[in-house]
Amino acid sequence: MIAFIQLVSTWTIPMLIAFIPLYASFRKVPVYEAFIDGAKDGFGTAIGIIPHLVAMMTAISMFRASGAMDAFVGLIKPLFESVGVPGDVLPLALLRPITGAGSLAYVTDLIKVHGPDSFAARIASTVQGSTDTTLYVLTVYFGAVGIRKSRYALKVGLFSDVVGFFAAVAACWLLFGLV
Repeated sequence: MIAFIQLVSTWTIPMLIAFIPLYASFRKVPVYEAFIDGAKDGFGTAIGIIPHLVAMMTAISMFRASGAMDAFVGLIKPLFESVGVPGDVLPLALLRPITGAGSLAYVTDLIKVHGPDSFAARIASTVQGSTDTTLYVLTVYFGAVGIRKSRYALKVGLFSDVVGFFAAVAACWLLFGLV
């Protein structure tokens, strides 16, 4: 099973990178010109989202510097450890919906401390791939296209992150066994 997962993970991205331009060429799409047009549009979008990025990074820094994240993790850590979830992955559950770079840095530190084959590192890596940066997506992408009322997007996004976290833990229990 692990060998199959490694094979799929090794070849998925290269196959997609090869398939998309080939399929576009088959459909008579001018691939290079379409890419250049998209890059031009992307540059304008990048300039437009800078204020949203600054606001999000400020909010993240305030959340972490205030000690609110540490206090919350301290409260719920015993509950999660009692059901077999390593307490060290809980900050990741809070960071991942907010920041991709911050959560990746946390996973990197967790792997350095516990080792890459530890149960906590495997859960953290799976959570990193199973959840999204919901608040970042809402801030940047919705801001870039001018959406002011996100309606249910925040609730659905955060609910998906919670489900992704517990699905990642369950998948690690099933694939690697509870350590």
